[in-house]
Amino acid sequence: MGFFLETTIGGLMSGMLYSLVALGFVLIFKASGVFNFAQGAMVLFAALAMARFSEWFPALLGFDSKLLANLLAFAAAMAVMVIVAWLIERLVLGKLVNQEGITLLMATLGITYFLDGFGQTLFGSDIYKIDIGLPKDPLFLLESVFQGGVLVNKEDLFAAAIAAALVIALSIFFQYTGTGRALRAVADDHQAAQSIGIPLSRVWVIVWSVAGFTALVAGIIWGSKLGVQFSLSLLALKALPVVILGGLTSVPGAIIGGLILGVGEKLSEVFLGPHIGGGIEIWFGYVLVLFVLLVRPQGLFGEKIIDRV
Repeated sequence: MGFFLETTIGGLMSGMLYSLVALGFVLIFKASGVFNFAQGAMVLFAALAMARFSEWFPALLGFDSKLLANLLAFAAAMAVMVIVAWLIERLVLGKLVNQEGITLLMATLGITYFLDGFGQTLFGSDIYKIDIGLPKDPLFLLESVFQGGVLVNKEDLFAAAIAAALVIALSIFFQYTGTGRALRAVADDHQAAQSIGIPLSRVWVIVWSVAGFTALVAGIIWGSKLGVQFSLSLLALKALPVVILGGLTSVPGAIIGGLILGVGEKLSEVFLGPHIGGGIEIWFGYVLVLFVLLVRPQGLFGEKIIDRV
Protein backbone atom coordinates (compact mmCIF):
# COMPACT_ATOMS: atom_id res chain seq x y z
CA MET A 1 0.00 0.00 0.00
CA GLY A 2 2.85 2.37 0.80
CA PHE A 3 4.47 1.80 -2.59
CA PHE A 4 1.12 2.37 -4.34
CA LEU A 5 0.65 5.64 -2.46
CA GLU A 6 4.21 6.70 -3.26
CA THR A 7 3.65 6.04 -6.98
CA THR A 8 0.32 7.87 -6.93
CA ILE A 9 1.82 10.96 -5.26
CA GLY A 10 4.61 11.01 -7.84
CA GLY A 11 2.03 10.79 -10.61
CA LEU A 12 0.00 13.66 -9.16
CA MET A 13 3.09 15.87 -9.05
CA SER A 14 4.02 15.07 -12.65
CA GLY A 15 0.41 15.59 -13.67
CA MET A 16 0.34 19.08 -12.16
CA LEU A 17 3.31 20.05 -14.34
CA TYR A 18 1.56 18.59 -17.42
CA SER A 19 -1.47 20.70 -16.50
CA LEU A 20 0.69 23.82 -16.41
CA VAL A 21 1.78 23.28 -20.02
CA ALA A 22 -1.74 22.28 -21.09
CA LEU A 23 -3.10 25.54 -19.66
CA GLY A 24 -1.20 27.45 -22.35
CA PHE A 25 -2.99 25.47 -25.05
CA VAL A 26 -6.39 25.99 -23.45
CA LEU A 27 -5.98 29.73 -22.80
CA ILE A 28 -5.00 30.50 -26.39
CA PHE A 29 -7.65 28.24 -27.90
CA LYS A 30 -10.38 29.76 -25.72
CA ALA A 31 -9.49 33.34 -26.65
CA SER A 32 -8.58 32.98 -30.32
CA GLY A 33 -9.69 29.58 -31.56
CA VAL A 34 -6.04 28.78 -32.40
CA PHE A 35 -4.60 25.40 -31.43
CA ASN A 36 -1.13 26.59 -30.52
CA PHE A 37 1.44 23.97 -31.47
CA ALA A 38 4.10 26.53 -30.49
CA GLN A 39 3.46 26.10 -26.75
CA GLY A 40 6.31 23.60 -26.38
CA ALA A 41 8.68 25.92 -28.23
CA MET A 42 7.56 28.76 -25.94
CA VAL A 43 8.45 26.64 -22.90
CA LEU A 44 11.92 26.02 -24.33
CA PHE A 45 12.45 29.65 -25.39
CA ALA A 46 11.37 30.96 -21.97
CA ALA A 47 13.59 28.46 -20.13
CA LEU A 48 16.58 29.37 -22.31
CA ALA A 49 16.00 33.07 -21.61
CA MET A 50 15.77 32.44 -17.86
CA ALA A 51 18.90 30.25 -17.79
CA ARG A 52 21.06 32.60 -19.85
CA PHE A 53 19.91 35.83 -18.18
CA SER A 54 20.65 34.34 -14.74
CA GLU A 55 24.22 33.73 -16.01
CA TRP A 56 24.67 37.07 -17.75
CA PHE A 57 23.29 39.53 -15.19
CA PRO A 58 25.82 38.86 -12.37
CA ALA A 59 28.71 39.26 -14.83
CA LEU A 60 27.26 42.41 -16.42
CA LEU A 61 26.11 44.14 -13.23
CA GLY A 62 28.85 42.89 -10.90
CA PHE A 63 27.06 41.14 -8.03
CA ASP A 64 27.09 37.62 -6.58
CA SER A 65 23.57 37.24 -5.21
CA LYS A 66 21.87 34.17 -6.75
CA LEU A 67 18.45 35.36 -5.55
CA LEU A 68 18.83 38.77 -7.18
CA ALA A 69 20.12 37.17 -10.37
CA ASN A 70 17.10 34.86 -10.51
CA LEU A 71 14.64 37.70 -9.85
CA LEU A 72 16.18 39.90 -12.55
CA ALA A 73 16.36 36.96 -14.96
CA PHE A 74 12.69 36.11 -14.35
CA ALA A 75 11.61 39.71 -14.96
CA ALA A 76 13.71 39.94 -18.13
CA ALA A 77 12.49 36.56 -19.43
CA MET A 78 8.88 37.59 -18.78
CA ALA A 79 9.47 40.84 -20.68
CA VAL A 80 10.87 38.80 -23.57
CA MET A 81 7.77 36.56 -23.60
CA VAL A 82 5.48 39.62 -23.65
CA ILE A 83 7.44 41.01 -26.62
CA VAL A 84 7.14 37.61 -28.35
CA ALA A 85 3.38 37.67 -27.70
CA TRP A 86 3.06 41.17 -29.15
CA LEU A 87 5.08 40.24 -32.24
CA ILE A 88 3.02 37.08 -32.80
CA GLU A 89 -0.18 39.11 -32.72
CA ARG A 90 1.17 41.93 -34.90
CA LEU A 91 3.04 39.88 -37.49
CA VAL A 92 1.06 36.64 -37.61
CA LEU A 93 -2.37 36.44 -35.97
CA GLY A 94 -3.40 39.98 -36.80
CA LYS A 95 -2.88 39.19 -40.48
CA LEU A 96 -4.89 35.97 -40.34
CA VAL A 97 -8.15 37.11 -38.75
CA ASN A 98 -11.15 35.01 -39.91
CA GLN A 99 -8.93 32.55 -41.79
CA GLU A 100 -9.52 28.80 -41.77
CA GLY A 101 -8.42 26.82 -38.73
CA ILE A 102 -5.84 24.87 -40.75
CA THR A 103 -4.22 28.16 -41.78
CA LEU A 104 -3.86 29.25 -38.16
CA LEU A 105 -2.55 25.80 -37.20
CA MET A 106 0.14 25.98 -39.87
CA ALA A 107 1.03 29.47 -38.66
CA THR A 108 1.66 28.14 -35.13
CA LEU A 109 3.83 25.36 -36.60
CA GLY A 110 5.87 28.06 -38.33
CA ILE A 111 6.17 29.93 -35.02
CA THR A 112 7.36 26.70 -33.40
CA TYR A 113 10.27 26.20 -35.78
CA PHE A 114 11.15 29.89 -35.71
CA LEU A 115 11.31 29.98 -31.90
CA ASP A 116 13.38 26.78 -31.83
CA GLY A 117 15.89 28.15 -34.31
CA PHE A 118 15.93 31.72 -33.01
CA GLY A 119 16.34 30.50 -29.42
CA GLN A 120 19.36 28.45 -30.45
CA THR A 121 20.84 31.42 -32.33
CA LEU A 122 20.21 33.89 -29.51
CA PHE A 123 20.98 31.82 -26.42
CA GLY A 124 23.10 28.91 -27.68
CA SER A 125 22.45 25.19 -27.97
CA ASP A 126 24.23 23.74 -24.94
CA ILE A 127 22.50 22.21 -21.94
CA TYR A 128 22.02 24.98 -19.37
CA LYS A 129 21.23 24.88 -15.68
CA ILE A 130 18.49 26.72 -13.81
CA ASP A 131 19.01 26.84 -10.05
CA ILE A 132 16.17 28.52 -8.19
CA GLY A 133 16.99 26.87 -4.88
CA LEU A 134 14.52 23.98 -4.96
CA PRO A 135 15.64 21.28 -2.49
CA LYS A 136 16.89 18.07 -4.08
CA ASP A 137 16.91 15.74 -1.07
CA PRO A 138 14.12 13.20 -0.54
CA LEU A 139 11.45 13.35 2.15
CA PHE A 140 9.92 10.36 3.99
CA LEU A 141 6.27 10.69 5.01
CA LEU A 142 3.96 8.47 7.11
CA GLU A 143 6.85 6.46 8.57
CA SER A 144 4.64 5.46 11.50
CA VAL A 145 1.98 4.06 9.13
CA PHE A 146 4.06 2.31 6.46
CA GLN A 147 7.34 0.50 6.96
CA GLY A 148 10.09 2.73 5.61
CA GLY A 149 7.61 5.54 4.97
CA VAL A 150 6.50 7.06 1.68
CA LEU A 151 9.34 8.54 -0.35
CA VAL A 152 8.58 11.97 -1.84
CA ASN A 153 11.03 14.15 -3.74
CA LYS A 154 11.08 17.62 -2.16
CA GLU A 155 11.77 19.23 -5.51
CA ASP A 156 8.67 17.60 -7.00
CA LEU A 157 6.65 18.70 -3.97
CA PHE A 158 7.71 22.34 -4.31
CA ALA A 159 7.21 22.26 -8.08
CA ALA A 160 3.69 20.88 -7.71
CA ALA A 161 2.88 23.54 -5.10
CA ILE A 162 4.11 26.31 -7.45
CA ALA A 163 2.09 24.87 -10.34
CA ALA A 164 -1.03 24.56 -8.16
CA ALA A 165 -0.68 28.16 -6.93
CA LEU A 166 -0.39 29.40 -10.51
CA VAL A 167 -3.43 27.41 -11.59
CA ILE A 168 -5.47 28.88 -8.72
CA ALA A 169 -4.26 32.40 -9.55
CA LEU A 170 -5.23 32.00 -13.22
CA SER A 171 -8.66 30.67 -12.26
CA ILE A 172 -9.25 33.71 -10.02
CA PHE A 173 -7.98 36.00 -12.80
CA PHE A 174 -10.43 34.61 -15.34
CA GLN A 175 -13.41 34.56 -12.98
CA TYR A 176 -13.13 37.78 -11.00
CA THR A 177 -11.23 40.41 -13.02
CA GLY A 178 -12.49 42.65 -15.80
CA THR A 179 -9.74 41.53 -18.13
CA GLY A 180 -10.52 37.89 -17.39
CA ARG A 181 -14.20 38.43 -18.16
CA ALA A 182 -13.23 40.14 -21.42
CA LEU A 183 -11.13 37.13 -22.36
CA ARG A 184 -14.05 34.82 -21.64
CA ALA A 185 -16.37 37.04 -23.69
CA VAL A 186 -14.00 36.84 -26.66
CA ALA A 187 -13.82 33.08 -26.22
CA ASP A 188 -17.62 32.78 -26.38
CA ASP A 189 -18.16 35.00 -29.44
CA HIS A 190 -15.55 37.14 -31.22
CA GLN A 191 -18.03 39.30 -33.12
CA ALA A 192 -20.25 39.93 -30.10
CA ALA A 193 -17.20 40.91 -28.04
CA GLN A 194 -16.10 43.36 -30.75
CA SER A 195 -19.60 44.84 -30.92
CA ILE A 196 -19.44 45.89 -27.26
CA GLY A 197 -16.01 47.47 -27.67
CA ILE A 198 -13.59 44.71 -26.65
CA PRO A 199 -10.51 45.01 -28.91
CA LEU A 200 -9.49 41.59 -30.20
CA SER A 201 -5.87 42.59 -30.83
CA ARG A 202 -5.34 43.66 -27.21
CA VAL A 203 -7.05 40.55 -25.88
CA TRP A 204 -4.89 38.29 -28.03
CA VAL A 205 -1.69 39.99 -26.82
CA ILE A 206 -2.85 39.54 -23.23
CA VAL A 207 -3.74 35.87 -23.64
CA TRP A 208 -0.49 35.05 -25.47
CA SER A 209 1.38 36.90 -22.71
CA VAL A 210 -0.41 34.84 -20.05
CA ALA A 211 0.41 31.69 -22.04
CA GLY A 212 4.01 32.92 -22.18
CA PHE A 213 3.98 33.35 -18.41
CA THR A 214 2.75 29.77 -17.88
CA ALA A 215 5.40 28.60 -20.38
CA LEU A 216 8.08 30.47 -18.40
CA VAL A 217 7.04 28.92 -15.09
CA ALA A 218 6.83 25.45 -16.67
CA GLY A 219 10.22 25.97 -18.33
CA ILE A 220 11.84 27.04 -15.05
CA ILE A 221 10.46 24.02 -13.18
CA TRP A 222 11.33 21.47 -15.87
CA GLY A 223 14.67 23.17 -16.47
CA SER A 224 15.47 22.96 -12.76
CA LYS A 225 14.66 19.24 -12.78
CA LEU A 226 16.15 18.15 -16.12
CA GLY A 227 18.35 21.01 -17.32
CA VAL A 228 17.45 23.36 -20.18
CA GLN A 229 17.88 21.35 -23.36
CA PHE A 230 16.09 21.26 -26.68
CA SER A 231 14.13 18.14 -25.75
CA LEU A 232 12.02 20.49 -23.59
CA SER A 233 10.16 21.55 -26.72
CA LEU A 234 8.82 17.98 -26.90
CA LEU A 235 7.08 18.62 -23.59
CA ALA A 236 4.12 19.89 -25.60
CA LEU A 237 3.62 16.40 -27.00
CA LYS A 238 3.14 15.14 -23.43
CA ALA A 239 0.57 17.86 -22.79
CA LEU A 240 -1.48 17.16 -25.94
CA PRO A 241 -3.29 14.14 -24.43
CA VAL A 242 -4.05 16.29 -21.37
CA VAL A 243 -5.69 18.98 -23.51
CA ILE A 244 -7.77 16.49 -25.48
CA LEU A 245 -8.68 14.49 -22.40
CA GLY A 246 -9.87 17.50 -20.40
CA GLY A 247 -11.37 19.43 -23.31
CA LEU A 248 -9.90 22.18 -25.46
CA THR A 249 -12.01 24.90 -23.84
CA SER A 250 -11.88 23.87 -20.19
CA VAL A 251 -9.35 25.23 -17.68
CA PRO A 252 -10.53 22.77 -14.97
CA GLY A 253 -10.31 20.05 -17.62
CA ALA A 254 -6.64 20.85 -18.23
CA ILE A 255 -5.96 20.50 -14.50
CA ILE A 256 -7.90 17.29 -13.91
CA GLY A 257 -6.74 15.82 -17.22
CA GLY A 258 -3.12 16.41 -16.23
CA LEU A 259 -3.62 14.71 -12.87
CA ILE A 260 -5.35 11.71 -14.48
CA LEU A 261 -2.60 11.35 -17.06
CA GLY A 262 0.23 11.75 -14.53
CA VAL A 263 -1.18 9.14 -12.16
CA GLY A 264 -2.14 6.78 -15.00
CA GLU A 265 1.35 6.92 -16.50
CA LYS A 266 3.12 6.16 -13.24
CA LEU A 267 0.78 3.37 -12.14
CA SER A 268 0.77 1.67 -15.55
CA GLU A 269 4.56 1.85 -15.85
CA VAL A 270 5.11 0.42 -12.37
CA PHE A 271 2.39 -2.24 -12.22
CA LEU A 272 1.84 -3.18 -15.88
CA GLY A 273 5.35 -2.58 -17.22
CA PRO A 274 6.90 -5.74 -15.73
CA HIS A 275 4.21 -7.86 -17.41
CA ILE A 276 3.87 -6.34 -20.88
CA GLY A 277 7.19 -4.50 -21.30
CA GLY A 278 8.52 -1.04 -20.49
CA GLY A 279 7.89 2.26 -22.20
CA ILE A 280 4.23 2.45 -21.23
CA GLU A 281 4.65 6.07 -20.10
CA ILE A 282 5.40 7.05 -23.70
CA TRP A 283 2.13 5.85 -25.21
CA PHE A 284 -0.27 5.49 -22.28
CA GLY A 285 -1.74 9.01 -22.61
CA TYR A 286 -2.47 8.64 -26.31
CA VAL A 287 -4.21 5.30 -25.90
CA LEU A 288 -6.27 6.67 -23.00
CA VAL A 289 -7.30 9.68 -25.09
CA LEU A 290 -8.25 7.42 -28.00
CA PHE A 291 -10.74 5.55 -25.82
CA VAL A 292 -12.11 8.81 -24.36
CA LEU A 293 -12.63 10.28 -27.85
CA LEU A 294 -14.63 7.23 -28.90
CA VAL A 295 -17.07 7.89 -26.05
CA ARG A 296 -16.87 11.68 -25.64
CA PRO A 297 -15.20 13.47 -28.59
CA GLN A 298 -15.20 16.88 -26.87
CA GLY A 299 -13.24 15.57 -23.89
CA LEU A 300 -14.34 15.05 -20.31
CA PHE A 301 -15.08 18.72 -19.61
CA GLY A 302 -15.32 20.21 -23.11
CA GLU A 303 -18.42 21.95 -24.37
CA LYS A 304 -20.71 19.73 -26.39
CA ILE A 305 -21.22 21.16 -29.87
CA ILE A 306 -24.72 20.80 -31.32
CA ASP A 307 -25.24 21.68 -34.97
CA ARG A 308 -28.83 22.37 -35.97
CA VAL A 309 -29.73 21.85 -39.60
